[in-house]
Amino acid sequence: MKRLMMMTAALTLVLAARAELKLGTVDMFTLARNHSSYEYNKTLLASTEKDAKKKLEGLNEELEKLQEEGRKLADQARNPMISAAAKGELEKELMEIQNKFVAAQQRLRSEMMRAQQDLQDLEAKMMKATSDEVKKLIRAFAEENAYDLVLDAAAAPFAKPELDVTDGVLRKMGVDPAQAKKEGVDEGK
Repeated sequence: MKRLMMMTAALTLVLAARAELKLGTVDMFTLARNHSSYEYNKTLLASTEKDAKKKLEGLNEELEKLQEEGRKLADQARNPMISAAAKGELEKELMEIQNKFVAAQQRLRSEMMRAQQDLQDLEAKMMKATSDEVKKLIRAFAEENAYDLVLDAAAAPFAKPELDVTDGVLRKMGVDPAQAKKEGVDEGK
């Protein structure tokens, strides 16, 4: 990240030294948050996470049932009034329950990791798609308004506020900049 910022700054200096450039900055976070797919993506992620939790809860319930079944068998096996043959049979059943329990624990861990990876992959895929669309909008805005360079404001250690063209890109997206800023403040609470 630091290297990218340094390269960007160096490129800007070289280009600025060569000619008068029209520069702009944008707040990529604001643009992504106000993209038309933002709410859908947020809802899809929440729904996917909820489904994964439900599945994991089912696996956890299975573990609890096996654990309870194991306790009952262990209690029965400890009964001094039980015959040796019956005790041997109970111990055999208890071993089977323990094996099932270990297998269920492994399934739960595996499912937890898979669900987490699936959520991360889905989020990354949606972020990339949104980012690509926002970049196209920025490019179109820059071309229409004769900008030579538009940077993400987060990548620049300093930029004059008058270079910020986020509002113009928001308008190109069909979003009212005043409303976008108001919603951003409300989300921050």
